[in-house]
Amino acid sequence: MDLYGKDLICTQDWEVDELEAVLDLAAKMKRDRFSSAWTSLLEHKTFLMFFYNPSVRTRQSFEAAATDLGGHAQYLEPKAMRLKTEKTAGETIEDAAQVMGRYAAGLGIRMLEDKIGTYGEAEDLLREYAKWSTIPIISMAHDKYHPCQGLADVMGWAEWFGAGPGRRLDMGLLEGKKLLLTWGHGALARSWSSVQEALLIGSRFGMDVSLAHPEGYDLGPQVVEWTQENCDANGRSFEITHDPRAGYDGAHVVYSRHWMSPNAYQGGEFQKQEEIEKALQYPEWIADSEKMALTDDAIFTHPMPVDRNHEVTDGVASGPRSCIYDVAENRLHAQKALLALVMGNL
Repeated sequence: MDLYGKDLICTQDWEVDELEAVLDLAAKMKRDRFSSAWTSLLEHKTFLMFFYNPSVRTRQSFEAAATDLGGHAQYLEPKAMRLKTEKTAGETIEDAAQVMGRYAAGLGIRMLEDKIGTYGEAEDLLREYAKWSTIPIISMAHDKYHPCQGLADVMGWAEWFGAGPGRRLDMGLLEGKKLLLTWGHGALARSWSSVQEALLIGSRFGMDVSLAHPEGYDLGPQVVEWTQENCDANGRSFEITHDPRAGYDGAHVVYSRHWMSPNAYQGGEFQKQEEIEKALQYPEWIADSEKMALTDDAIFTHPMPVDRNHEVTDGVASGPRSCIYDVAENRLHAQKALLALVMGNL
């Protein structure tokens, strides 16, 4: 399988066997992180990281991944570049993409929340870069999807249902498991990217999916449609509930995270404070031990950072069935495998 030069903007764009190739290599790299088999795969190659929005885990994990592979990750910010926008003159995406492709072997872009004015704007920007670029474009999280987080998620879940972290990965263990993706009460106005990616990739790997959220917090219609299609193709179920407890029944994986409402953008502006005030009206939407007791001994998962005692209680987030740190670690390994396959010489 040749993935060299392939963009990753959403996992739905890739075939399941292509995703499995990344995950299989990630598991091998995790078992023997500093093996000489990996340390020169990106020798003398640069991965550009274009951060419209800052991040802790994303920058750390991509820089560590590039270093482990013998390459270099370069941090970029739009304020340090003269780029054309609706309000300012500057370099077009066509020109920027063409030039970056002459300097580097891959380009990651992170753009979401307050850096856009309408849902889908960041997605459009990434796909415009992909249109003109001669190197692979990787989403490091944008307004719709977070594919690298999705890969880390399913890798972590499969490890927990299998032989454990660092062991041989069997993605088939997710088939028939129930994933509850539930809205979390919170004081943050968070993007849809991680939760929408979790819906898509979980349903691609044969999970039954339950989506729970208060009225007025619907996710993207295309994501809901794709999730239903994925579940239908695998003979699995997909349900949506507005009850804060119902989805926990029989769940094997509980993913509780806050996300903003579809009304978060008005008149081209992000209504952050209004979103925060509205979300705080739903304190019953928290993952706690009482709700977790309704599950089938579920693991708790979260992409981090965790809004503790809003999205989830400390007892659950730090409990014996929490896989949040394993999933966070897997960002490194999944991205390392991804960079090796789309930029390297495998």
